[in-house]
Parts: sequence; C-alpha cells; structure tokens
Amino acid sequence: MPGTYPAAAPTLSGDTLTISRLLQNPAFIARVLRTFRNLRFVSDQILTQRFRSNGGAVLYDQSEPFVSDRTVEAVAPGSEYPFASLPTGTAAIAAIVKWGQKHRLTDEEIARSAYAGDAIGRSMQKVVNSVIKQVDAVSMSAIQSAAADTATAGTWDNATAANRKPLDDILLGVQRIEDRNQGYTPDTLVVSPKAYTYLMLSELIATLRQRESTDNPVYTGEIEKVAGLTILKTPALTTSVLVLDSKSLGGMADEMDGAPGYAVSDLAVQVKAIRHDDLDAWDLQARRKTVPVVLEGGAVEEITGVVS
Repeated sequence: MPGTYPAAAPTLSGDTLTISRLLQNPAFIARVLRTFRNLRFVSDQILTQRFRSNGGAVLYDQSEPFVSDRTVEAVAPGSEYPFASLPTGTAAIAAIVKWGQKHRLTDEEIARSAYAGDAIGRSMQKVVNSVIKQVDAVSMSAIQSAAADTATAGTWDNATAANRKPLDDILLGVQRIEDRNQGYTPDTLVVSPKAYTYLMLSELIATLRQRESTDNPVYTGEIEKVAGLTILKTPALTTSVLVLDSKSLGGMADEMDGAPGYAVSDLAVQVKAIRHDDLDAWDLQARRKTVPVVLEGGAVEEITGVVS
C-alpha cells in the first residue's frame, strides 16, 4: 500500500519549537545510500551468460554431451565409416517471472524532505535494491538446487585450529568438478562472510602466500584469490560454499518488452517514474522480468557444513 508522508508539521509550545528530523530544518547530514555493489549481490557474476526471451519462457538444454554416443573405431581401407549419434542435453523450460515493486512519493515529501532534491533518487535506489535482492535470492537458490553434487567439509571455524582445512575442501571441490571430464574449468569460489573470514585466518593458506608483499590480507583485509579461484562474498550463503565454473554454469534470461517509459538501471532492472497530477505524487516503479538458467549443473560443487 502507498505510504503517506511520515513527518508531522512543526509544533510550537511556548518558546519550544518541535520539528521532525526528516524535515529540512535544522541542517541534516544524509547517510550515503548503499547500492547493490555494497550489499554484495552476486548472482549476475556467477550466471554470466545473457539470454533474451520474448515468449514468456526460455527452452534450453542441460548438460549437453560434447562427444558422440559411440567409441571411434579403426576403419579398414575401403570400409564404410561407422555412424554415431550426437546426443543432446536434457530439455528444460523456465518461465519468466516479473519481479517488481513501487513506492509513492508525494510532492510535499520531496519539497520538505531533509534529503531535498535527492529524495527521488534515494527512493528509487531503494526500490531497485529490493528487486535486485529478490532476484539474487532466487538465483542462488536455483544454483544450489541444480548442483550435481554436494560434499560435507570439516568446519572451517572448528575450535581446534588443526581441524580447519579450507584449502583441502576447496581443492577437492575443484577436483570433483574436473573429474566429470566435461571441460569445466572452475574459476570462482562463493563464500559467506563468516567463511571468508576463516579463509583469511587459515594458517596453511597464510604460509603458502607470498610473504614479502603488501597485498597480503594482513595489510589489505581482503583475500581475492585462492587456488586460482576468484572469491565472491555474499550473505546469500550461510553454512556452505560453492566452487564453480562461471563461464559454463549458466546465465540470466531477461525479457525486454519495449513498454513505454522504462529505462534500464542496475543489473537489468527497469525503472519508471509515473506522475499522478490528481494526487500531487509520483510512483517510483522498478521491475526485472527474468529467470535464472542453470545450463551445467556439473559446473558447480556445493560444499556444505563449512561453518556452523
């Protein structure tokens, strides 16, 4: 439901003036509004391929084989070559879902707000963030559900430091993906904030890193790569981590319908400001018509039980 402007008018009691902190007076120092980059939404960095749909759904093949169904044989001189079939993957269909939200902003809120002329931009960014957050949650769930295999690790936050073996679990996850012999090249490790912390605290990883370097986590507070994998940190994961090939895993299928008035904002979110002259108000609307498409479930390995 549309909200009303929350700030009550100033009141005067004797010599005491009472005014809402959301109004323009006194001077107000605004907080910086966080965007999707600060909020660590990562699904578009994992599902890197981009697809377009115009019919409300996408049809795709999952895990298409890259060799024929028959072993190549020796062919004698003058003999006919043996025929082989080229199998296709398992057909799947995914329906496009329109995720959307809007917020009503009155002229009074714009004029009187402590955010002054920035009220519209801040409100629109919050709506966009909300749409991105929802799509990210749906995408991460789809990736975890499609994972061909899961493996249970020893907890990285184990009370006994000798039992914390994140590098072992990561390398074994890479090995399991490569052992499928489907041409996957794992390049990404997706972790929760807590798992990320224990990666930096790992004594084994610390001893294997280049010591005389200022890009060490002890100086930067960051660890960008381990075992050749780019690390992505997201609150969408809690107790597990994902090892994956971001180039093979899949992508996002977006539907662009050319509806009037929409502009494209962050991560394919479409935004529109709708004026209501009869209400002296604006509706700030955002949507994304999309579905995550996981093409290669074998390109991701979920390692569960990493942190408690």
